[in-house]
Amino acid sequence: MFMKIKTKSKNFKKDIEDINWIPAIENILEVICSTTGMGFAAVARVTEDRWIACAVNDKIDFGLKVGGELNVETTLCNEVMGSKKTIAIDFFDQDPIYANHHTPKMYGLQSYISIPVILKNGEFFGTLCAIDPKPALVNNAKTINMFHLFAELITFHLDAMNNLKDIEEKLVEEQKNAQIREQFIAMLGHDLRNPVNAISNAVQLQMRSVLDERNSKLARIIYDSTVRTRGLIDNILDFASGRLGGGIVLNFENSESLEETLNQVVTELRLAYPDKIIKTDFDITETVNIDNKRIAQLFSNLLGNAITHGVAHQPIIVRAKSHLSTFELCVINKGNKISKDTMRHLFKPFKRGNMNHGQEGLGLGLFIASEIASAHKGQIYVDSSDDETCFTFKIPS
Repeated sequence: MFMKIKTKSKNFKKDIEDINWIPAIENILEVICSTTGMGFAAVARVTEDRWIACAVNDKIDFGLKVGGELNVETTLCNEVMGSKKTIAIDFFDQDPIYANHHTPKMYGLQSYISIPVILKNGEFFGTLCAIDPKPALVNNAKTINMFHLFAELITFHLDAMNNLKDIEEKLVEEQKNAQIREQFIAMLGHDLRNPVNAISNAVQLQMRSVLDERNSKLARIIYDSTVRTRGLIDNILDFASGRLGGGIVLNFENSESLEETLNQVVTELRLAYPDKIIKTDFDITETVNIDNKRIAQLFSNLLGNAITHGVAHQPIIVRAKSHLSTFELCVINKGNKISKDTMRHLFKPFKRGNMNHGQEGLGLGLFIASEIASAHKGQIYVDSSDDETCFTFKIPS
């Protein structure tokens, strides 16, 4: 009706979507029209060479729709952008500054108000404006304050969306980086297994031959190191698998009894630590539906932890019993009480608290053990006093 409209909205699609994502935008424009009596209100994206309508309320058939474009030089929004100040005019014909301005003459306007929409970072986004071919009382504090309030609301939502998108982009990037790191860890763990197994097999063959005292000690050191390294690799692989979404996988088809499996773990660790005393008390009379290999891994981590942190030359006590569908495994070592701070982080990955005292490890053993316990619908409990510490794994009925 009042002008010929160009529609070049593709480059401003995101701005239009952002404005129309604001839940109250339609109500804001409706309130502006009903409060001022003006027939057209809009949120415009304004740059040095573009004026794009992002949201529109048109009651006077002005003809400008969402995505419609005006020549920015034909609008007063161009001047608002330059000064970043409000322009409010009740009656163009009587205005001392704009009476002869080309904008009202071109579009047949009498009343006009335009408020700058400025983002938190100081960037000029555009304007919240209203026009009408009839005079309207808009150049007053009440109306201008209302427009400023609505402009601030629009700015708040735009800034919130920009912040959210920035956070989402950073989160996606961090997730990609984390996945790459974890895949690298998993591949590294797999690649390390073969040389470690080769070293372990070679040193075991060497230990079976006649060696002098010095070479026998060196062989034992190498073998002990391969045992610890294999444990670290297993924990790394399980950790990476869990973080990548695989979780702890259980297999309930066991080729050996649970007691045989537990005894194998004790035998392996006795060989690895011949100076450690490990006493066992197994009362496993009932079959329990568990993954024996995973329980062996859990037990190995608990027993290895007890060996590492227990008092030297003091025995480690291991008790296991089953009844109906329940199973309980306790590993007790003599030693100082675990601090409250360490207890809070005991089962977190890469957290060893003050228990470490310089021993080797990644802090994954207890984390993996707790994950295996959870996979069995069980839990690991810790009771630590001034004299001893007891880790108890329970599978309830």
